[in-house]
Amino acid sequence: MKLVELLAPAKDYAAAAAAVDYGADAVYIGGARFGARQAAGNSAEEIARVVEYAHRFGVRVHATLNTLVWDDELEAAERQARSLIDAGVDALIVQDMALRRMDLPVELHASTQVSNRTPEGARFLGEAGFVRVILERNLTLEEIRAICAATAAEVECFVHGAVCVGYSGRCFLSRSMSARSGNRGACSQPCRLTWDLTDGKGRTWIAGKHLLSVRDMNLSQRIGDLLDAGVTSFKIEGRLKDLAYIRNVVAHYRRAVDEALALRPGLVRSSVGESVPDFTPDPSKSFTRGESDYFLDGKRAGVASFDTPKAVGERVGRVAGVSGGTFTLDGAHDLAPGDGICFLTPRGVTGTNVNAVEGRRITPNRMEGITPGAEVRRNFDRRFTLAVERSRTRRVIPAKAAAEATAEGLKLTYTDCEGVAASAVRAVRLDPAKNPDANAAALRAQAMKSGDTIFAVREAEVRGAEWFVPASLAAELRLHSLIEEHGGRQHKRQHRKDNQRQRHTHRAQNHKCADDLNARNEKFLRTVMRKLRDVKQVSRDAGHELTDLRVVKIRERELLQVCEHVAAHVGLDLCAHDVADRRHEERCAHVDEL
Repeated sequence: MKLVELLAPAKDYAAAAAAVDYGADAVYIGGARFGARQAAGNSAEEIARVVEYAHRFGVRVHATLNTLVWDDELEAAERQARSLIDAGVDALIVQDMALRRMDLPVELHASTQVSNRTPEGARFLGEAGFVRVILERNLTLEEIRAICAATAAEVECFVHGAVCVGYSGRCFLSRSMSARSGNRGACSQPCRLTWDLTDGKGRTWIAGKHLLSVRDMNLSQRIGDLLDAGVTSFKIEGRLKDLAYIRNVVAHYRRAVDEALALRPGLVRSSVGESVPDFTPDPSKSFTRGESDYFLDGKRAGVASFDTPKAVGERVGRVAGVSGGTFTLDGAHDLAPGDGICFLTPRGVTGTNVNAVEGRRITPNRMEGITPGAEVRRNFDRRFTLAVERSRTRRVIPAKAAAEATAEGLKLTYTDCEGVAASAVRAVRLDPAKNPDANAAALRAQAMKSGDTIFAVREAEVRGAEWFVPASLAAELRLHSLIEEHGGRQHKRQHRKDNQRQRHTHRAQNHKCADDLNARNEKFLRTVMRKLRDVKQVSRDAGHELTDLRVVKIRERELLQVCEHVAAHVGLDLCAHDVADRRHEERCAHVDEL
C-alpha cells in the first residue's frame, strides 16, 4: 500500500495541535532560526511538545530549515538541526545543500526553495539522498507527472494558499528594494504593492494596480488528478495563518483527500484517527485573495489579483441600487449584521461592515465607494467564524473492546484500528448474575466509555454475562486497559522511529562512502593527469637524445595502460569501497614508480 499525506502548516504548538485534531497526516513547523518565515520560529522544546502530541496519531512532524545559510552560520545550523532531531522530528525541509553534507540521521526534504521544476532536477535530488522533493508551484499537471515518473523520491506539491510571483519564492525583489531577503525568511512582499505599467517610451498604460499580485491556489477539486500523477503529499500553505484558517482549510482538504482515496484502493492515508468537524468547512470563508487552479492546466488568464492583495472572500452579488445610507443587492444572499464586505469597482476596492439587513436592502457602516454595478464580496462571515472559533473537534482512534467474565474474575481487552491491543485482568470471585441480559448491557456500556483518552470505542463484545461484574470493577479495568493501550501505541511508534533513524543513518553512511569514493577517484585522476603532463613535457623537449625519447614513449604507453582501468575504478559499488582503497593505493604507487 502506498501512503498519502495531507501536510498542514503550523505557526506554533496551538496551530500544530489544531492541524492534528482536524485531520492532518503531517505538520511542518519552523525552528528558532533558518526558516523561510522568520516570524514563525519555535524552540526545540516547543517542537518536542508538537512531536509528542502529533505522534499519538501517527502524524509526522517536519521542521523547516529552508533558508540559505552563510558560511559562518553552518555550525549554528547544524546544532539546530541536531536539536530538532533530538526533539523527535521526522524530517527536515532544507534548501541549502550544506545540510546534506552533515550526515544527519533524519529524512531530508528538498524545499520548494530549491526550485524543483524539472525531471532531471528531481532525479538528481533523489540520487543525492533526499527522501522527498517539494515542487515549484507553477507546474502543469503533465510536468508534475513527468517529474514523478523520473525520480524514486517522494513528491510533494502545494495545493492551497498564497502563491509567489517568483519561482518557488526565489524572488530577489524584496532584497533589492528593502534589504529584506525572501530567501532568508524576511520577505517584505513588494509583489503586493501597487505598480505602474509603462513602455519604453515612458507612456503609462496601467497605473496604481497590483500588477505582481497573484490569486491564492485551491486545488481541492484536483486531488485525484494529482494522486494519479504520482504525488503523495499535499501541502497547505500558511505558517503565519490563524487557528480558524488551520481548522477550516485542513478539515476541507481532509474530506477532499479521503474522497479521492476511497476511489483508489492501493492508496491509504499515512496517519490514523478520525476527525469529524462540528461545522461545514469552506475555504472561501478563510483568508483568500480569490482562488484559481493556477497553472495546473497550463498558463491561462485569471490567476492575478490586480485589484487588491487583501482577502476578498466569497462573491455575494452586485449592487443593484443605492439609496441614502443603504444599498440593494441584485439577488438572494445570506449576509448578516457583523459581516465584513468589500466592493470591487473600477476605482479600486473599498470595504465596510454590515449593520443591518432587511431582505435585499443592506445598511453598511459607511457608504464610501459603493456604486451601482460594483461586485460585492464577503470577506468576513461572522456566524461562520464564530462556529469555527467555538469548534471542539477532537481526533480519536477507533477501537473495540472485549470483556470476558468468569467465576474467577474479569478480563478486559482493547484493540485499536492498527491492531495494537492491551488487556487488564483482575482475579476476583464473581457471583452469578440475577439478570444476565442487564449485566451484559451494563458491562458493554462501561467498556465503551473512553473518557478523555484518544480512543473512541465503536463496539464491545461481552462474554460470560452470567457472572455479575460490579460497575466499579469494570471501570477500574477499563482505565488500566486504556492506559496500557496508549503505552502500546507509544512503544510501536518508538520502534518505528528507531527503525527509521537506523535507515537514515545507513543512508547517510552510504552517501558519505560515495562522497569519499568520489574524492579518491578525483585524487587518482589528478595524479594520472599530472604525470601525463610531465611525460608530454619531456617528450616535447628537443634537447633529449633519441634513446631517452624511446624510454619516454615506453613509459608513456605504460602509464596509459594504467589509465584504462580508471572507469572500472570509478564505477565500483559502495559496498566494495575497501577494495577500491587498495586498488587506489596500488595504482597511485604504480604511477609514482613510472
